[in-house]
Amino acid sequence: MRANAMDRDLSPDLLLEPSIIDDPYDFYRRLVSEAPVWHVPGTDIVIVSSWEAVTQVVNRVEDFSSNIHSILCRSALGTPELVPMGFGGLQALATADPPMHGAHRSTVFPELVARRMAGLRTSIEALTEECLTHALSKRRFEVMGDLANLIPIRVVSQLIAFRGADPAALLAAAFDSTAMLAATLPLEGIQALMARTVDIATWIADQLQQSVIQGGEGIFGVIGAAVAAGEMEFDAGLVILHTLLSAGGESTTSLLGNAIHMLALDPRLQTRLRTEPHLVVPFIEEALRLESPFRYHLRRASRASEVQGVGIPAGSTLLLFWGAANRDPAEFERADDVMLDRATPKHHVAFGRGIHFCVGAPLARLEAEIVLTRLLAQTEHFELDPDAVPERVDSLMVRRFDTLPLVAELSS
Repeated sequence: MRANAMDRDLSPDLLLEPSIIDDPYDFYRRLVSEAPVWHVPGTDIVIVSSWEAVTQVVNRVEDFSSNIHSILCRSALGTPELVPMGFGGLQALATADPPMHGAHRSTVFPELVARRMAGLRTSIEALTEECLTHALSKRRFEVMGDLANLIPIRVVSQLIAFRGADPAALLAAAFDSTAMLAATLPLEGIQALMARTVDIATWIADQLQQSVIQGGEGIFGVIGAAVAAGEMEFDAGLVILHTLLSAGGESTTSLLGNAIHMLALDPRLQTRLRTEPHLVVPFIEEALRLESPFRYHLRRASRASEVQGVGIPAGSTLLLFWGAANRDPAEFERADDVMLDRATPKHHVAFGRGIHFCVGAPLARLEAEIVLTRLLAQTEHFELDPDAVPERVDSLMVRRFDTLPLVAELSS
């Protein structure tokens, strides 16, 4: 099926073809080569895939807004279809344009990075040790359930300073949020997810209201103070908190699963990183580049323009394919290979680019460094479980494993 799909002319249904969702990189190469700016026939959707085109769009904030008005669902024909969203116009960090974006970022960013990172390292190390001890005691373990899902959601919960948080409920809410943008669900599935988020949104709103009135810790305290001072709308603060929960859980979870999968397939790379643990840091950057946790993010054309000679009508929805740009051979030597000695290892767009570069990127990198370093140190070898097949989430947006079973041999 995959060979047949790739032999066909570019058509809208290829975007959601299951074999391409599972392994998109031949398709990405084809887009970059044949149609780096592809106006999907019969739609108002434009796929932007090459490094040059993606970076051009993110730098043109006057032409391409982050304040999206539509998301994608799967039509009855198996093609992506735009769904207008009622929240269009709400400016809140990830969906905000200048000058509002700058105000929101300056509120959240210092708390997220400068004030909290040093204190979080000890907590992440302790949590990693706890999870690894449990996982490795079984020899056969499931990476996502035992490690990659658990650690990021508990870290982001501590960072935001949720009170009385249930990590399982927060993780489900985070995954529901990104599932809405998967593009693989029919409209009815997206509506069901939206209904399911009402309870967690109400719970977050109640806690934010308490922070507005009484003050609070962490990011809750910072946003609550901004709302109380009239510097931020309550609804914007609520969306920011929900976004940080979703992105904080999703990006690091996906990164950990993808990185461990890459290592499980490459015993020589495992051995090298055990021998030279300082190379874990550049390996993380290669894992981010090669298996970008978020495959795309949305932009909306504020006005008619063009990108690389392709006309972009006003109101069009653009999908910036980070995962394709990160393997563009015009930008990266040996674009499909792990290279631990790249001159600029962070030269990728796995965390976005421009004004919307992910505020949580330093935290995701820190978590991955701690988890991977300790996993490698405590094992002699690990590989995919021959009796269980890994499964990925069915999503055009995220590159995350649903299950990743491993077999590990402990270090002596």
